[in-house]
Amino acid sequence: MGQKVHPYGFRVIFNKNWHSKWFAKREYATLLHEDLKLRKELKAQLHGLNAMVSKIDIERAADKVTVRIFTARPGIVIGRKGAEIDKLREELQARLKRPVSVDIQEIKKPEVDAQLVAEGVAQQLERRIAFRRAMRKAEEAAIRFGARGFKIKVSGRLNGAEIARTEDFLSGQMPLQTIRAGVDYGFAEAHTTYGIIGVKVWVNQGEAALETVKR
Repeated sequence: MGQKVHPYGFRVIFNKNWHSKWFAKREYATLLHEDLKLRKELKAQLHGLNAMVSKIDIERAADKVTVRIFTARPGIVIGRKGAEIDKLREELQARLKRPVSVDIQEIKKPEVDAQLVAEGVAQQLERRIAFRRAMRKAEEAAIRFGARGFKIKVSGRLNGAEIARTEDFLSGQMPLQTIRAGVDYGFAEAHTTYGIIGVKVWVNQGEAALETVKR
C-alpha cells in the first residue's frame, strides 16, 4: 500500500509557509504548546461567530506576538468600528502576558480554500444533507471559481449506515507528487447522531496560486 504524505508539509519551504514563525531553544516545548492551544481556542471562538477562519499564523519577535487570521468574513472578526478586534487583542494580551498585534487577512475565494470547503461540507452533513449532494455542490463551486482539480473523501457511518465506509470523488487534475503544484489540503469532522464523519479535501489551485516564501 502506498504511503500517505501530508500535502502541506510536503510543500513547506518550496511553495508553502510555516504557520508558526519563531525561534527558541529552551522554551521550544512551552511555546509550541502555547501556539497549539491558542489556535484551537481562537478557532473555536471564531467558529461560534461563523467567521469562516481558514488558518491562524503566529509570529514571535523578541517579546511581541503577531497573530494573523485568514478569514472569508473579515467584517465579523473586526466588528463595528473595530470593536471586536480590539476586544480580541485585549483577551490575547491577557492570556499570553505580552504585547499582541492582530492582523486580519481576507480570503477572496473561500470556494477554493480546502479547509473552508471541508468545514462547509461537515456543517452540511451535520444538518443531515445527503453526503453525495454536499460533495457534488462543493466540487462544482471549486471548479467554477478556477480550481484545476478537486478531490474530496468522506469516511464514517454515511447516511446512518450500520457499517462505516469511505466515499470519494475526484474531478480534474490532482498531481499529489508534483511539488510545484499548488495543492491545498483541508480536514474537518462532522459530529452526527451516528458518530463522527471525517471530511478530507484536496484543491489543486494551479501553479499561479503559490505562496511567496521567505528563504
